[in-house]
Amino acid sequence: MEKSNRSLKDLDLNALFIGDKAENGQLYKDLLNKLVDEHLGWRKNYIPSDPNMIGPEDQNSPAFKKTVGHMKTVLDQLSERIRTESVPWHSAGRYWGHMNSETLMPALLAYNYAMLWNGNNVAYESSPATSQMEEEVGQEFARLMGYDYGWGHIVADGSLANLEGLWYARNIKSLPFAMKEVNPELVAGKSDWELLNMPTKEIMDLLENAGSQIDEVKKRSARSGKNLQRLGKWLVPQTKHYSWMKAADIIGIGLDQVVPVPIDSNYRMDIQALESIIRKYAAEKTPILGVVGVAGSTEEGVVDGIDKIVALRQKLQKEGIYFYLHVDAAYGGYARALFLDEDDQFIPYKNLQKVHAENHVFTEDKEYIKPEVYAAYKAFDQAESITIDPHKMGYVPYSAGGIVIQDIRMRDTISYFATYVFEKGADIPALLGAYILEGSKAGATAASVWAAHHTLPLNVTGYGKLEGASIEGAHRYYDFLKNLKFEVAGKRISVHPLISPDFNMVDYVLKEDGNDDLIEMNRLNHAFYEQASYVKGSLYGKEYIVSHTDFAIPDYGDSPLAFVESLGFSEVEWRHAGKVTIIRASVMTPYMNQRENFDYFAPRIKKAIQADLEKVYASVNQKENV
Repeated sequence: MEKSNRSLKDLDLNALFIGDKAENGQLYKDLLNKLVDEHLGWRKNYIPSDPNMIGPEDQNSPAFKKTVGHMKTVLDQLSERIRTESVPWHSAGRYWGHMNSETLMPALLAYNYAMLWNGNNVAYESSPATSQMEEEVGQEFARLMGYDYGWGHIVADGSLANLEGLWYARNIKSLPFAMKEVNPELVAGKSDWELLNMPTKEIMDLLENAGSQIDEVKKRSARSGKNLQRLGKWLVPQTKHYSWMKAADIIGIGLDQVVPVPIDSNYRMDIQALESIIRKYAAEKTPILGVVGVAGSTEEGVVDGIDKIVALRQKLQKEGIYFYLHVDAAYGGYARALFLDEDDQFIPYKNLQKVHAENHVFTEDKEYIKPEVYAAYKAFDQAESITIDPHKMGYVPYSAGGIVIQDIRMRDTISYFATYVFEKGADIPALLGAYILEGSKAGATAASVWAAHHTLPLNVTGYGKLEGASIEGAHRYYDFLKNLKFEVAGKRISVHPLISPDFNMVDYVLKEDGNDDLIEMNRLNHAFYEQASYVKGSLYGKEYIVSHTDFAIPDYGDSPLAFVESLGFSEVEWRHAGKVTIIRASVMTPYMNQRENFDYFAPRIKKAIQADLEKVYASVNQKENV
């Protein structure tokens, strides 16, 4: 990204969204019409002497008019269904649910516009403009993560990016055995255990030295099916996204190789437990293929101690143990912009609050960024690969995921076409298909992400401000929930938030005062969720919309026990219930950082919760009377 695009001191977020009440709707239409007109002009002016394919006689024929009428009917039906059956996630203070929110207007416009050109970014000859944009986006991903020699690209979503991360790890970790088979001199003197614990950089250096034998080495790597079970365990936190199980299944290492690592009472990976697991396997001579750290878990929004995982790896490396590190930052990846100045330098923690104040990242001078979260993000550049989803905190339309790798040379470990078979001097985007899973992909997605990045710089002056608005809104919501109490059907119900947000996820439970039955509390929260979600009633008419999740023992172990006990339930009751049902909110709205906005919605949210609780208890009483 050019220097001129790396700073926008006076950025106004309100200019970048259509708006809760379509306040910028006319601006959106004007810009969209301008772009459409430019496309139509492009069509008209290409070889003007060519004849029209659709003439007046066609347009005036009964069949033409009938077909147009039919098309309009279908589109009217489409509009009606979408308007009546869609979630009003755009709402500033009514939607407190899943990871949906306002979408950046420049990203929407770019997507709308690029769809008219229908580029396939895997085939450069069909999409030179958007293919180049994707290359630039990949470079911007790398810069955001602090990778000096990195590379990245857009994928369909975080699940596919995670799969690709495991693909990299599998192929890279298997290369030493392939080298031993093809050219033993490359790894002379190393035992099998040493081959299984070689650092990624060392493997890449050796592959570079393989010369003309590189293709033969790659053929005998894990892609051949050899040595898959020897590569070891893939360690993921209990807060893992389900995509990791799918990835292990698809990539062939097997579900049995995926090992969950316990999390602590703050729902972050327990680093002591991680070390114990690694040492246990090392004692059995079972290697660790890789470790996944999460930056923004999808259920709690917590950020694992990536810095602590890195420190552990450095410690173990001295003992001959090495593992690949992937950061699943599908949710929280864009938050790294909070810590980068205009020159892409990581801001010292002692200066962070001052820099945020200078750039109006937050409306109030509070320490919203925890030191441990700062330290985790600072260590991102030590990971081999990172998942990032523009369609989450990048505020870009679906589907737009992304993956970025630390060392561009890693691409060669998964490529399926030798780079030398391509035309000498060809632009890098022409080779994209060699390094990705997809066979076809929309150029519109690349255009959308590119437009977002060039409107909002990937640093504290741009995306940092947008992420900050979301985080500040989450803290307002958290503080609001802490004090909520309700009187319903002669009972008093209190709201209990889970933990102070690391990022912008706020979880909570509703509990009857005096209730000592966890199963009953779970029933209350599930019934409330049904009233305040798509399950019951018209979505468009709901004044408060939420999401939910279950923290169950098979997935979470006893990490929720401290929270459950803080609610007054015993360990025995926890074991009996086996889970705790949580109301969950990803606070992505960019408007709730403003106090006046939040103060407008707060009493209305409280009123809506009261009304939904009354419906819940009325339903319960009705069933009891029957």
